[in-house]
Amino acid sequence: MYNSSLLRRFGAIIYDSLLLLALLFLITIPFIAFRGGEPVETDDNLLYQLSIVLVVFLFFTGFWSRSGRTLGMQSWGLRVETSDGEIPTFTTASIRFVTAILSWLPLGLGFFWQLWDKDKLTWHDRLSRTHLSYYPRTRKVNESD
Repeated sequence: MYNSSLLRRFGAIIYDSLLLLALLFLITIPFIAFRGGEPVETDDNLLYQLSIVLVVFLFFTGFWSRSGRTLGMQSWGLRVETSDGEIPTFTTASIRFVTAILSWLPLGLGFFWQLWDKDKLTWHDRLSRTHLSYYPRTRKVNESD
């Protein structure tokens, strides 16, 4: 059993969502500038849609395959690991990314599955053969105390 609660997972998701929102805002600025200050219409701008998907994809897969954690996961003490405790490869992180989207599609059931799973794993944990481990922060002991 892996020690990562659903609430801790959602805390990291909220944190990362705020970071992604800021990144997507920055990505949108050149598209608005190119349109002379007019809003970007997402339904007729394939380049803009691809840019958004690419930024989100690279955000998660980049962090997961380099350190095993996004900034939100780091704040909540979580790390993505393979079954042997290693940081996932870019391919494994990509599989996790795609399957995490599948976990969201049925109203997040793939995430809530953790509540019933004997190992506390989500659908994308199982499909990507990864899991989240919790590493609590260690308190620094003041030597003068």
